Amino acid sequence: MAVPKRKTTRAVRDARRSQHHVEAPSRSLCSQCHQPKLPHRVCPECGYYDGKEIIDTE
Repeated sequence: MAVPKRKTTRAVRDARRSQHHVEAPSRSLCSQCHQPKLPHRVCPECGYYDGKEIIDTE
């Protein structure tokens, strides 16, 4: 079993943990209605994906 030879300092520990923050999801614009949407998903406003109507929103 691996055991650390030296105590990990607070600076090293915290520097490693600085990458563990949560980021907001990225947004892209719909090519049909130009509303913000999540990438690689059907637009909730118009129902289009990749230039094709997937969901009838009317």
